[in-house]
Amino acid sequence: MTSQPTLTKTGNGPGDPAEPRSGLQAGLKNRHLSMIAIGGVIGAGLFVGSSSGIATAGPGILLSYALVGTLVVLVMRMLGEMSAANPTSGSFSAHADRALGPWAGFSIGWLYWFFWVVVLAVEATAGAAILESWIPAVPQWGWALIVMTVLTATNLVSVGSYGEFEFWFAGIKVVAIGAFIVVGGLAVFGVLPGVDSDKAGVGNLVDHGGFLPHGPGAILTGVLLVVFSFMGSEIATLAAGESENPQQAVTKSTNSIIWRIAVFYLGSIFVVVTLLPWNDPSIKEKGSYVAALDSLGIAHAGQIMNFIVLTSVLSCLNSGLYTASRMAFSLGERGDAPKAFARTTSRGVPMAAIIASVVFGFVAVFFNYKFPDSVFLFLVNSSGAVALFVWLVICFSQLRMRKIIQAEAPEKLVVRMWLYPYLTWATAALIVFVLGYMLTDTEHDGRETVQLSLLVAALVVAVAFLKQRLKARAEARDEARAEV
Repeated sequence: MTSQPTLTKTGNGPGDPAEPRSGLQAGLKNRHLSMIAIGGVIGAGLFVGSSSGIATAGPGILLSYALVGTLVVLVMRMLGEMSAANPTSGSFSAHADRALGPWAGFSIGWLYWFFWVVVLAVEATAGAAILESWIPAVPQWGWALIVMTVLTATNLVSVGSYGEFEFWFAGIKVVAIGAFIVVGGLAVFGVLPGVDSDKAGVGNLVDHGGFLPHGPGAILTGVLLVVFSFMGSEIATLAAGESENPQQAVTKSTNSIIWRIAVFYLGSIFVVVTLLPWNDPSIKEKGSYVAALDSLGIAHAGQIMNFIVLTSVLSCLNSGLYTASRMAFSLGERGDAPKAFARTTSRGVPMAAIIASVVFGFVAVFFNYKFPDSVFLFLVNSSGAVALFVWLVICFSQLRMRKIIQAEAPEKLVVRMWLYPYLTWATAALIVFVLGYMLTDTEHDGRETVQLSLLVAALVVAVAFLKQRLKARAEARDEARAEV
């Protein structure tokens, strides 16, 4: 165990702007941070993966989304408490390093980096498939290469260019899903001019086998299918370290997480399951959002949704590369990664960290095309439960960091976790329960995902302890030599 950690001072008071850390520059504007925070909870998984959840749980999928949404709100509240007090590009990894020890920061930081570089490959492939369907003259691998190269270039220019791209990507997602909720909601209640949908109505929630057609157990199965679409909520806390006022940015994004999840997730899924019966074949064939748009007779619904999904994919790629590189930068700063990762250009860009992340992403893309059912499947499954590991580490870090902040800088507790420590413990218990329930899931690969993720996590933790032990031995030798 290490001695009790201390806080890194980032400003003169709760509302003072913090100085950029170790070469990173405050290049993100308030509008960038606001849109990153809003767009961070809208992943491509919401558009692509919701149909399987609806087929599994019926209208009860709303409870699955509500349960996971509540979990994310609680975890983000904890992370917001720590990050508002000490904004840093390492976010929860840096907090774990101080609260639980270097082994925890090392382990969760590298696991998170691994998760996002695999996501780069998944999203690049998904985006390339859409682009190839529009312009088949360029092969799918060519589109994947083009997309990743362009977004790598934007990240290498400056953090401001990343923020600008993400502002527009996220803006398109927000406008699109907002329009979908408004138009769909008007149709559900029969007040949309020019549309006469014979399938729409609130009665779809109970008319086709009841609200829970497959029983209450389907709610938990639905949780397993939707939980990973929420990953990305934490990106705003990483990006805040490069904003003009990190503490204010973290506080704002933390306080707005409830309405963001309520509107974009619960609101849009409610529209889908009320526009169409949950067991309508078109939901599975076309995807839930395309089927919903088709039911309203909107022309080219499929292409409209493909454009929105492509935007979400590009947004995820952009943020994934940014997030992976900043985590690598933070690890390099703390001596847990090559020192080159912590070096920045004159524009405040950690070039080595970005290039290393994208190179691994390219390798993963190659595996996806050459060995999709072996090597790449292993990468996807072994990183699949990392989201839950991250949330669990945030819980345990907050339990200790609250005491540290109260002892050293109580004025920095501008965001507080509700009902501390009871709600923190309850959240941790719920995460452990979800992980345990996944081990019983053989139909949707839940068991394999947890087992492989635990295997990778165990290896990373072992490396962390080995590194810590070698460092202690080296320090002991140096002390012995100094005495001689």
